[in-house]
This record gives sequence, structure tokens and C-alpha cells, in this order.
Amino acid sequence: MENSIKDDIKKRYSKIVVSGNADCCCMPGECQSGDSPIDATKLIGYDQKDLESISQEAILGVGCGAPINHADLKEGEVVVDLGSGAGIDIFLAAKKVLDSGKAIGIDMTEQMLEKSRENALKGNFSNVEFKKGDIEENIPLNHNSVDAVISNCVINLTTNKTNAFKEVFRILKQNGRMVISDLITDMELPSGEINSDQWCECIDGALTKENYLSCIKQAGFEKIEILEERSYMEGEKINGRKISSLVIKAIK
Repeated sequence: MENSIKDDIKKRYSKIVVSGNADCCCMPGECQSGDSPIDATKLIGYDQKDLESISQEAILGVGCGAPINHADLKEGEVVVDLGSGAGIDIFLAAKKVLDSGKAIGIDMTEQMLEKSRENALKGNFSNVEFKKGDIEENIPLNHNSVDAVISNCVINLTTNKTNAFKEVFRILKQNGRMVISDLITDMELPSGEINSDQWCECIDGALTKENYLSCIKQAGFEKIEILEERSYMEGEKINGRKISSLVIKAIK
């Protein structure tokens, strides 16, 4: 089941690169005629001027929050984005850490990596890098090597969230910070009821808030804070379950 889900995620997000997310996968609201990725991205907290400052091809409209708004990135820092997609958060982060810093994107989908590297060239970004990696098995970075880790609605796609958080903990420097947005649910599905398509749409892999925070604690984090909590998909229940989005900060 785990490998099947990962294969389906790769296929789904490879398709998004080509379609421009015409299927509205993992968008924060119902897909309506005329919706654009920029509209969806503004809805979850991104600033219009910030979005205009980067390649529009980097904006796919996926996500459930804007963790970069809370990451407090500083010049010279090394920041990592898990599930970096076409590069939106990496390019925004690169503008904050400047040339003395570095922004590194991790993604497991070849087509996303190709797209993000193309966008980096178009934007003349010299302080960004994109690496292929499975975030719950091995983030391809050294121990204690980064100042901040961000991620937008990606960890819920993993099949072992505790392992993903352990990898984040491993690569962070002491007192480094993780700031992520993700989805939680009021009721988890039994394994026999999981639908792969719904998992790829960021729904069936969602944990309860208690279990999600427990995964972070099991990874070694102690200082954990919920910065934002809001209803997802305008509060409508999805297959009988209430889905909410969180922005969480944790310190190593």
C-alpha cells in the first residue's frame, strides 16, 4: 500500500506540472470556473506583491497555508522546503536569505524538479538548489546543517509522518526551527477504507491534531506551537470528516 500511494503521488504531481493544476488538486477551496493558482495561493495567505516578484510558472495553487510568513528567515540562513514543487517557496525564501544564504528544495518527482530548475534559471536565482529525495526515508542533507525547514501541505502525503519529522530533526541545527502547514482531521480512516486518489488530494492521509502533534514529539521536538488553525474547503465535510489546516512551529 505504501509503495502504491507513493507511485500514485508521483503520477498525480507529474500531471500537475503539465496541466498547471487544472484539476485543482490540494487547492484550499472548491474548484470554480475561472479559479487560478494565484487566486488559490492568495487565499491561503500569500502576498500579491510577493507572488508578482517570482516566475508565475512556480505558482501551482497547491497548499493549505503560508508557512514562509512565519519562518522569520534572515540573511545568510540555510532554509529547506520539503515538497518544493515548482519552487514558489524556495524563490520567496531565496529573496529573504539573500546571496549569503541558501534555499534548498526537496522533491521526489522528476518533473517537478525539472520545472523548478527551469524556473530558477529564468529568475536568475544563484542561491537556490533542488534535490531529489524521499522526505520520510532520507532527506539528502547532512546532520545539523540547516537553520530552518518549511513545508506546505506535504507531510500529510507521507505514509510515515514520524519518520519524516525525524529526518527534519536530523538536518536541523540545534535551536533550528521547523515551520509547516498541513491538514488534520477530526476522524482518521481505517486502513481498509483509504482511497489512493483521496490520499493524493491531501485528505485520506490526514491525522487527528493529537496524533499529528504526537508524531512531531516522537521525532524529538519539544517546543511545539500552533500558529494558525482554520477550516479547510470552506468548512465543508469531506466524506463525513471535518478537515482543518494548521501552521505549526517547532524548535529543535
